[in-house]
Amino acid sequence: MDSSSNEVIRDCPPFFKVYKDGRVERYFVTQPVPAGLDPTTGVQTKDVVISPAVKARIFMPQSTTPGQKLPLLVHYHGGGFSIGSAFDTFTYKVAAPLVKQANIVLVSIDYRLAPEHPLPIAHDDSWVGLQWVASHANGQGPEPWLNDNADPSRVFLAGESAGANIAHFVAVQAGATKMVGLKIRGMLIVHPYFGTREPSDNELDKYVCPTSTEFDNDPIVNPAADPKLNEMACERVIVLVAEEDGFRNRGEAYYETLAKSGWRGKVEFFETKGEGHCFHLVIDNHNTEVLKNKMVDFINKDI
Repeated sequence: MDSSSNEVIRDCPPFFKVYKDGRVERYFVTQPVPAGLDPTTGVQTKDVVISPAVKARIFMPQSTTPGQKLPLLVHYHGGGFSIGSAFDTFTYKVAAPLVKQANIVLVSIDYRLAPEHPLPIAHDDSWVGLQWVASHANGQGPEPWLNDNADPSRVFLAGESAGANIAHFVAVQAGATKMVGLKIRGMLIVHPYFGTREPSDNELDKYVCPTSTEFDNDPIVNPAADPKLNEMACERVIVLVAEEDGFRNRGEAYYETLAKSGWRGKVEFFETKGEGHCFHLVIDNHNTEVLKNKMVDFINKDI
């Protein structure tokens, strides 16, 4: 093998490195959780194929009353647009407690990852996922779990980190295109990644999204630049940040942007003191429990 093929031409820790021969090596590969019934939580899961490129995992409480429709949460995982999946341990750690405690149905959309699939492919895949969910609004969609158990008039969007970025994107798309079938009651924006002007972050943004314009003009990393922002199809938003998160100020800026954008919904802000980015995915402590309860309360407030 030509030794030059082992030359690293782009290094983007903690996400991936790219070699001269085109190989991509990820610093971290998340571990999958098999679908099925979890006897510990009582949450059952099923994997579905939405399109050749887009898949999803459905989470549902074990006990449901026949004929009862539950609120539906559509979730997008984080990972810098380049790691993670709807089927891994991190998504399960977020989804299962919400499903059990809030008594909801949850669909986590699995989008294609950068850099092999540069942005906005993740956003486009995620939009396809939401449209697929909407196809069940009349009770005649392709997935019986959603037809029988999900209430299209009580829909929430959620995501952490890059997933929060995507959740925001699809909410704006839903409003701008006047999507029918789903009534989006609320959105949970958890430790959002909207990019920064820091050189290291800009380098990552430019590589995972080579078509991106400069920060100030790109709605993917700067929602304030989106002329469709005030059309966002969502009644309420909660922005959750962590005090020690390097992206904390971008989350607060997003909150402030929404508040003055002309969007007619209500936005609230919650900060966890003394914790870092997506701490709730890797540790279990009092703050993790508080954050989880805050998310459940936000959902239940509308039910």
